[in-house]
Order: sequence, then C-alpha cells, then structure tokens
Amino acid sequence: MRATTLIVAVALALATTAARAQAQLPAPTTPDDSTAVRPPETLEDLIQRVRVLERKLELKQEEDAARAKAAPAIVVAGDGVAFRAADGSFQLRLRGYVQDDARMYQGVAHPGTSAFLLRRVRPILEATALQRYTLRIMPDFGNGQTVLYDAYVEAAFLPQLGLRFGKFKPPVGLERLQSATNLMFVERALPTALVPNRDLGVQLQGVVGGGLLSYALGVFNGVNDGGMADTDTDNAKEVAARLFAQPFQASESDALRRLGFGVAATRGAVHGTLTSVSLPSYSSPGQLAFFRYRADGKATGTAIASGDHVRLAPQGWYYRGPLSVLGEYVISRQAVALDTASATLRNRAWQVAAAYAVTGEDAGAKGIRPRSVFDPAKGSWGAIELTARVHQLRLDDDAFPRFADPTASARSARAWAAGLNWYLNPNVKLVLDYERTRFAGGAKTGDRAPERALFSRIQFAF
Repeated sequence: MRATTLIVAVALALATTAARAQAQLPAPTTPDDSTAVRPPETLEDLIQRVRVLERKLELKQEEDAARAKAAPAIVVAGDGVAFRAADGSFQLRLRGYVQDDARMYQGVAHPGTSAFLLRRVRPILEATALQRYTLRIMPDFGNGQTVLYDAYVEAAFLPQLGLRFGKFKPPVGLERLQSATNLMFVERALPTALVPNRDLGVQLQGVVGGGLLSYALGVFNGVNDGGMADTDTDNAKEVAARLFAQPFQASESDALRRLGFGVAATRGAVHGTLTSVSLPSYSSPGQLAFFRYRADGKATGTAIASGDHVRLAPQGWYYRGPLSVLGEYVISRQAVALDTASATLRNRAWQVAAAYAVTGEDAGAKGIRPRSVFDPAKGSWGAIELTARVHQLRLDDDAFPRFADPTASARSARAWAAGLNWYLNPNVKLVLDYERTRFAGGAKTGDRAPERALFSRIQFAF
C-alpha cells in the first residue's frame, strides 16, 4: 500500500511542476506580495504528507476497533437471543417454547373431552452476572392460566459447589427433572405423579470427579405428590436429596460409557386441615383424575394429611448410539387421617421407556439433534425417533374403602404407549402417541373403562 501511495504522490508532484512551468508563472515582485506564488512542493514534502495521512488513518482504525470492543454484543442463534456486555461479565438471554397439542379420546362413552389445547407457552428469561450468578424466570401461559413455574437465583462457586434458592424443581423424579421440550412422550409417565413438581426452597448442588457423581441437597416448604405451591400451610419443612452416578463415562468401552443411575428421597411432615387437606389426587396419562381422597368438607368425611411424608426414588438411564432407555421407581408414603381413623399409606409407581432414532442420530438426555433439516426439495427429511413405554401406579390397599373417594377412585392404573417423534430441525418437533390405560376398580361396580387416547404435539423451542 505504501509503494502505491508513493507512486501516486510522485506522479502528482511531476504533474503540478509541469503545469506551472507551462503556464510560465511570473516570479513575485517582493517577498511580501500577497499575490506571490509559493514554490512547488518537493517530492520529500509529499512523502511526508502521505505519512501523516497514513498515521491518522491508523489511529482512526485503532479507535474504531477499541470502540467496537467496548460495545455490547447481540447474538441471535437457534437456542435463543443473548445480549452480552463487551467484557462478558453480564449477559441477558431470552428463550422459550410453545407446545400446541391435540388430545383425542377413543370410545363413545369416554369421560374425557377431545380437544386442541396450548399445553405449554413458556417464555424464559435468564440473566448472568460476573459469570457466576444466574437468575432464571419462567412463567407459563398454557391451558388458559398464568402460572409462575421457575423463579430462582443460582450461584456457581465451583463445579463441585453451587447454591440455588427460589422456586424450582426439587431433585427427585428423573423424568420430572427433564425439560418438557426433551420428553419422549407428550405426557410424563405415572411415577411423575408421586414426586413434587415445583417448590420454594434452597439447595446445594454440584458435580464431582468431572461428572462421575452429581449431588443435590435441599430444604423446601413441601408440596403434595405432583404438586406445586408458592406458599406454605404449616411450619414443617421437607428435605430432599439426590445422588446420581455415571461411573463409566471415562471408559473406553462405548457399551457402558453413558450409563447413569442414582437414588433420590424426600422426608417431611404435613398436617392438613379441613380447608387445606394437603393430599393429592392422581391422574391418568390422558390427564383425567382416577383417584381422589374423601372430601365432603366435614371432619367425619374428609381425609387430611396427618404426619410424615417420605418418598424414595431409585432411577437410571442408558444411552448408546441411537438408543435411549429410562427407568424409575417411586414410593410415596403418607400419613393420613379421617375422623378417628388413621393410616400410613404407601403408593408406588414405576416406568420403563425406550426410544430409537431410526435415522441414526446419537441419543441423550436432551433428546436428539437431527443431522439434517426437513427440506423435501433437497431430499432431506429431518430425524425420526420411535418410542415405547410401560408404566403403572398402584394405590395402597389400606386406602380403600375408608380414605378413598368411592365414586372416583381406582386401585391402580397400568398403561402402555407407543409413539413417533419427528424432528424437522433443532427447533421444531412433531409428536404422535397412542396410549392405553387399564384400571383396577374405579367404577360403581367393577373396573373403570380403559382409557384409549391419541396425543399429538407441535413444538417450537428456541
């Protein structure tokens, strides 16, 4: 660039000198004459001027680079929109997802109503300060309601030690801890009905050995099975703990590398009242209640929680190539009372679920990522995953007939399901499931009619 500039300067100097000579300009009469013509610039003068201009240009470029470095950055990507401070110390991230479902019951006399519904509409805001402190807020506008699901602050001091406080998922159910965007099926399985959904509390958590072992230990207000609350009804609190191991993740053998297993538990005390019984009801995969405790508003006809509530949840998953397998077992033991009668009821549930990506993508806890996006013009069809599961929830025999509502309570529900997940791209997913549930009891005489339901979902997540 300097050589080119020098050549241009020399050319300009020669042209100027030639023009003045040709015009035969007269010499000035006196040195002070205002009309005097200055002598032409020399080649050295022009070279010096060019050097000054070049330095000014360099300073301007350095100033622009410094200004750009100090300016905040806006990043738009498939996993959300991020606003970052120039030094990376602060970040605001916007994400979210929408799940538009169709729930169609089969059978003429089925108690459910077939319908289209906005199952979940969840914007997510995450803010990070100094790379260590994170705020997460996630409301939900689905099902015609406005509910605050997540609102917590997390401090990550070390990989082995972090602190979370606010409203979030207690560390219990394996499938419950998965994001709704990564589920194998439209609806979670029956064991999830026995674990807490969201609760207010404080939790220590961390990962040891580079991921070989993760742990969580928290104290919460305490909620019903499957429950969620923003307030507490008594002074008692609930302790929740979880250990999960992946002992072979550094193994050279692919057969065991992504095997994980663990156990979670909760312990607390719950004391209900006639106005707040603190007992759950349980719903089928089609989201229809099949078990309720007695509740007529009177002490002689209303069951209430009356003491210890303990849960135990062994769990595990296995991933190898396109194969996913998930299994969990949950026991929920609750002390209940009705008038002068009392009992400790043990309700149990289990599930085994599997998925296989027929298009060959690697499976994982966050689902699969399609190798190609849906584009028929290019012969690209995204990723396809086949799913299947069996699961059951069984109520304690001692709940019948004293504590269970005789008009709306089955002794157990057992279901099987098969489905297909179609990933059009990393952000759009289509789901189609068929599920059949059989009940033991639950009718005035004999068993409640089986539930047969077809579920579909269009999901957009970013």
